Amino acid sequence: MAKTSSVAREERRQKLVAKYAALRKELKAKGDYDALRKLPRDSNPNRLHNRCKITGNGARGKNSRRGQGKLVKAAAHNSNRRLFINVNV
Repeated sequence: MAKTSSVAREERRQKLVAKYAALRKELKAKGDYDALRKLPRDSNPNRLHNRCKITGNGARGKNSRRGQGKLVKAAAHNSNRRLFINVNV
């Protein structure tokens, strides 16, 4: 399991990206890079990481189609059952 602080930080980044998306798009279209620089760093979508939907572990070994990490996949494989989650949550 990932630390709850890193999962919370990632959720906060996702909210900031959604909040500033329209403004960032508008400023990029104008070419106003000074105003872009004044926006919060975490509002840039490049700073988002893919995390496992179940454990919250980082992007290393994450299956992007199902949204689950390699540890969850291995546990499901070892118990002879498949673990499916809804990725569009």
